[in-house]
Amino acid sequence: MRQKTVCILSGGMDSTTLLYHLFDLGDEVLALSFDYGQRHRKELEYAGRTCARLGVRHTAVDISAVGGLLKGSALTSSGIAVPHGHYEDESMRLTVVPNRNMIMMAIAGGYALAEGCDRLAVAVHAGDHAVYPDCRPQFIADFEDALRSGNYGQPSVYAPFLDWTKSDIARLGVELGIDFERDTWSCYEGGEEPCGKCGTCVERAEALAAAARERQR
Repeated sequence: MRQKTVCILSGGMDSTTLLYHLFDLGDEVLALSFDYGQRHRKELEYAGRTCARLGVRHTAVDISAVGGLLKGSALTSSGIAVPHGHYEDESMRLTVVPNRNMIMMAIAGGYALAEGCDRLAVAVHAGDHAVYPDCRPQFIADFEDALRSGNYGQPSVYAPFLDWTKSDIARLGVELGIDFERDTWSCYEGGEEPCGKCGTCVERAEALAAAARERQR
């Protein structure tokens, strides 16, 4: 049965793959992006272009005023340098934005309820679990419970990548025909070109290399 789904779309690799996955399933998709004052807001341009290409209704919400309150993260505070290295490094905790997923999912949950949607889709995955508490299975389950108890009616929370690696997501994206170079932006630095050194650049390169090796077998 075709479902109506709100997809939180950053414009990065994971959420773009999720959008294509939902599109492939035949869902009626409403894409929702957030400007929370992130230094890499360039990702929103990619989100908009992807939605235009797929014919998906896209809404970008400006919560940058809220983002200004979420100090202490390298993603929202210009005085904190974006750490370079791998996501497994302790320094990557500097990229945690306080309560970010709760804020975005709360807004998206309200939007899904208002639009009569069956589910809210998020692209959190296992590679994020070590660094980001709001990407872990317990948080997703707790949020779904809160959405259910706080409202009449309840879209389910769809997190198909929750136990997937980044490489798993890359392989699915390749299968779905995503041109990751053209369609997505991952770098936290937000410059004209990806830095190739921040955690998300490193993880992206590893995942795409693994997907390429898989295709050659």
